Amino acid sequence: MSATAAGLLQLVILLVALAVVYRPLGDYMARVFTSTRHLAVERAFYRVVRVDPDADQRWTTYLFSVLGFSAASVLFLYAFLRLQDRLPLSLGMDGVDPALAWNTAVSFVANTNWQAYAGESTMGHLAQMAGLAVQNFVSAAAGLAVAIAVIRGLVRTRTDRLGNFWVDLTRGVVRILLPLAFVFALVLVAGGVIQNLSSPEEITTLTGGTQSIVGGPGASQEVIKELGTNGGGFFNANSAHPFENPNAFTNLVEIFLILVIPVSLTRTYGVLVKDRRQGYAILAAMAVLWGVALAGVTAAEVSHPGTVPEAVGATTEGKEVRFDTWASALFATSTTGTSTGAVNSMHASYTGAGGGIVMLNMMLGEVSPGGVGSGLYGMLVLAILAVFLAGLMVGRTPEYLGKKIGRHEITLVALYLLAMPFALLVGAAIAASFDDTRASLLNDGPQGLSEILYAFASGANNNGSAFAGLSANTDYYNTALGLAMLIGRFVLMALVLALAGSLARQTPTPVTAGTLPTHRPLFVGLHSFTVIVVAGLTFFPALALGPIAVALA
Repeated sequence: MSATAAGLLQLVILLVALAVVYRPLGDYMARVFTSTRHLAVERAFYRVVRVDPDADQRWTTYLFSVLGFSAASVLFLYAFLRLQDRLPLSLGMDGVDPALAWNTAVSFVANTNWQAYAGESTMGHLAQMAGLAVQNFVSAAAGLAVAIAVIRGLVRTRTDRLGNFWVDLTRGVVRILLPLAFVFALVLVAGGVIQNLSSPEEITTLTGGTQSIVGGPGASQEVIKELGTNGGGFFNANSAHPFENPNAFTNLVEIFLILVIPVSLTRTYGVLVKDRRQGYAILAAMAVLWGVALAGVTAAEVSHPGTVPEAVGATTEGKEVRFDTWASALFATSTTGTSTGAVNSMHASYTGAGGGIVMLNMMLGEVSPGGVGSGLYGMLVLAILAVFLAGLMVGRTPEYLGKKIGRHEITLVALYLLAMPFALLVGAAIAASFDDTRASLLNDGPQGLSEILYAFASGANNNGSAFAGLSANTDYYNTALGLAMLIGRFVLMALVLALAGSLARQTPTPVTAGTLPTHRPLFVGLHSFTVIVVAGLTFFPALALGPIAVALA
């Protein structure tokens, strides 16, 4: 079978698998967050944390719950990593340095999972399982909870209540993430992903030397890193490592896991707003952005001109030899279109055009289809902006699902859209301005700028993938990227919850002949165009100096 045929076949299998689970999983998640019944294990947790599960929270209380839980998680994980050498199953690893521990704690709590370290030589088994993997679950559940609160803001009227964060968080973990992770961890183990608690083993290489091979609980962390759109790899090579991703089957399973919840959430959204067409419209806009990016990356990597690429049929530098270029492009597009950050190839080795597209994927705000929860509420914010722009064109007060978009709402939308570029561009500008920070670069010129831009795009969008070529384990990058992650996660959550609270207080506006239908192809096109234009106007100058210059050269 040719590489093209194999690539198209795996794409078809992926799309069919997503289509099969779309309705049952989407409907199930809608039932999870509307059920009035609490499981016994959930009630036990509520008693421990002294929470009334039947009490609704104002948007401010909901936000303070999110921030308080996340702050406690950062402190706990920071202490856990600093004291690693005093804990069981440390494998002789030292405690993590303060700047790196700060960066890692913020990274995993913010669902970024940026790793400025090699996992197998820095983290023991307990730190991986009880520290990092736990945050993979709860950070994903926190994003899911905020998305559900935003939907309630669109559905509810004349109220200031958005639900209960502790209930939403608990149900996201117990009823959605844990069951799916358990099933697919077994699938990955069956596919050859390791799962053990073994100590490093010394083996003799073919040349007569020795090498230390680290095992560990790989499958249990691998499954939630993809399912929760986290991205933190057990090993430094991430999903290019044969212990994490042994073959084409596990590679396709991992891509499926990355996409399945963000895609199915659009069905949940349609069910909860009682108009499934709205969910299909959001899904269509996501699919357009993802499909265009996939076509662009694949074309750039398969058809890149040059003697060697033409001879072998594709650009193969930086690609894992077990997976062809098509599989690498599919993984790269999916991981940067979500807030996952897992990689099975080195994005720095992509062509200028291919690397630029995966970078732009993140700069879109990671809404194609985005992370667990964060992709949906990001698309809803951009849908509100699209409605506002349409209202300006016809001179009518814009509405979305019967809620008027006034000065207060559009101000929150504008701040939401400016926060991430602020963190990205300011951090990158500082890094590019000083000799000490430029010393971390492997390359200079446009490629060096691309490495800096990618790092801050990854941090500010809570992605976590790296462009390579940048030695980010320095005090500046650990601190600055940590701040970018906090802004990209929690400032955006605060603004979107404030928006949800504002919408929930409104009285619904009846649909009239002048109301813009938000479930038709015209709006899908306007929505997709708005996403691209906002990112283009914001980032084109930086992209022109970085990846576009590399591509033209």
